[in-house]
Amino acid sequence: MAVAQGIVVLLHLVGFAALLGGALVQLRDRAPEINASMLGGAWIALLTGAGLFAFAVTGPEPVQYPQVIVKAVVALFVLLLVAKNRRFADIPRGLLLLIVALTVASAGLPIFWQ
Repeated sequence: MAVAQGIVVLLHLVGFAALLGGALVQLRDRAPEINASMLGGAWIALLTGAGLFAFAVTGPEPVQYPQVIVKAVVALFVLLLVAKNRRFADIPRGLLLLIVALTVASAGLPIFWQ
C-alpha cells in the first residue's frame, strides 16, 4: 500500500511540474497560449489528488476536510481555466499569471496549512 501511495504522490508532483513548467515557458512568449503540457499536467494533478484523498480516507490519520476541499476547488478551477482557454490561439498574460499563482498556491497549501 505504501508503494502505491508513493507512486501516486510522484505522479501528483509530475502533474504539478508539467502544469507549472508549461505555464512558465509561456511567460516568455509575446502571445502566450495554453499548451498540451499545461492541460495534461492539470488533469494529472487533479486525478492523482483524488487518489491521494482516497489513500488519506483509508489511512489511520484523520483527514483535514477543509484543506482537501480548498485544494480540490483550486485544482478544479485551474483545470477549468486551462481547458476552456485551450481553444484560443493566445491568452491574456494576466490569465497566465493567475494560472501560475493558483498552481503555486495549490502546491503550497498542504505545506503551509498545518
